[in-house]
Parts: sequence; C-alpha cells; structure tokens
Amino acid sequence: MKNTAIITVLLLIIVGGGAFFGGMKYQQSKRPSSTRQFGNVQGTKGSQGSRQDFRPVNGEIIGSDDKSITVKLQDGSSKIVLLSDKTEINKAATATKEDLKTGEKVAVFGTENSDGSVTTQNIQLNPITRGSGNPQPTGAAQ
Repeated sequence: MKNTAIITVLLLIIVGGGAFFGGMKYQQSKRPSSTRQFGNVQGTKGSQGSRQDFRPVNGEIIGSDDKSITVKLQDGSSKIVLLSDKTEINKAATATKEDLKTGEKVAVFGTENSDGSVTTQNIQLNPITRGSGNPQPTGAAQ
C-alpha cells in the first residue's frame, strides 16, 4: 500500500512538472509573433546589427542639406539625421524635404549608425511631444 502511494505521488510530480515546462515552452513559442508584428524596437547595443537600434530623435532642425538634417536635442547636443529616397516626411499631410527648415520641430524615427548619426525612415514635423497636448507652431515660445 505504501509503495502504491509513493508511486502515485511520484507520477503526479512528474506529470505536474511536465505540464509546467510544456506550458513554458508553449508561451515562449507565442512571444515571437508580437516581435514579428511590431518589429524589434529596442535592438541590441554593440551588435553588428546596429541598424536594429530604432530610436526617435526629437528636437529642432538647426541645419539641413539635400541628404541630411542636423537636429538640436533637448539636452543641447545635436544629431545628424541622414535622409534617403525612402524617408517619409509627414506634416498634417505628406511633406517633402523642402519642408525641413531650420527652426522646425521634428521627431525622427530611424536606425542609429556606428558613428552616432541616424538613418531615418520617417520624420514628423511639429510632433506632439510627451507631456503636452498639442505641438506648438513653429517659432512659438516654449
């Protein structure tokens, strides 16, 4: 009788452990689907795939040319943002490179390069910044 009880307890522990680890594996198999859907936003620092670093750049345009803009960040530093033919530039409606003027507030979404510059996929003019309900018009006091 004691042997039957011991065997029953051992079987319950084995089945319970198997179910637990099976559930963990099932959950792990479901996680990558959201990564595929939304992309790897954070990326990995220092990896060769530095193009996976996806960080918004917010600030004021302090310089521009045909292939890039320079954005002054809130901490006073600046970031060079490289433009490509695939870069989307948005305002209330779709905008163009000509709309990227010195003094404009921008939010830049792209990948950080090894030299610290950013290759952009999307630029938003006069973005809504965290903590404020609406963007301020260009030239408005802050």
